[in-house]
Amino acid sequence: MNCIIIEDEIPAQKILKNFIEKIPALNLVGTFKAAIEANSFLNTSKIDLVFLDINLPDMSGLDFIRTIKNPPAIIMTTAYPEYAVNSFELDTIVDYLVKPFSFDRFLKAINKTKDRLKPHEHTADEDEETIFLNVDKTLHKIVLNDILILESDRNYVTVITNSQRLAYIDSLKNWVTKLPENQFIQVHKSFIINSKFVDKISGNTLFVKDHKIPIGRTYKQELLKRLQIV
Repeated sequence: MNCIIIEDEIPAQKILKNFIEKIPALNLVGTFKAAIEANSFLNTSKIDLVFLDINLPDMSGLDFIRTIKNPPAIIMTTAYPEYAVNSFELDTIVDYLVKPFSFDRFLKAINKTKDRLKPHEHTADEDEETIFLNVDKTLHKIVLNDILILESDRNYVTVITNSQRLAYIDSLKNWVTKLPENQFIQVHKSFIINSKFVDKISGNTLFVKDHKIPIGRTYKQELLKRLQIV
């Protein structure tokens, strides 16, 4: 599940990040201190779950939910349990975590969210964004989310997935507008990677599945920022 945090307190952000990292099913793609900062991101990105504080500097979390068209599942977080009754009037709210909460209580909320989302899960490739590549006079269907790496070598781009490796005449620049911006990151002049498949980073080398990818000096700072590494 792709998730974001909307929380203005840094210590609370760190606790949520720590708990999220312990659950493989969760993929944190953004952290915001205010509702307005998160609004445009929610409008342009596929988010399954939001960890939302009620007391935010620009508007309350409950008021913010009412402004979202087709809101994702939401887990409220706050130090004030008296808000719980009002919050459950909104159908999109799955659970309510009162600070400070334990990892066990956090996990219970995640399991409730999984159960809530199950009826809406799609089968096979339904609703998956795809693209067809013309390689050697054959059209190959590629699911964008399945791409591990894009590698550029002179006038060619190689598209690598778990099951395919397709090279054809193109440039990385042309791929930037095709790929989901919140998921794919350029890490070198010759490489774009899918952040959800990143296993680890060691020095200036990034590991995607069984692939070792060099990290360009001018790309490293943005990479660490996008991966939420602090």
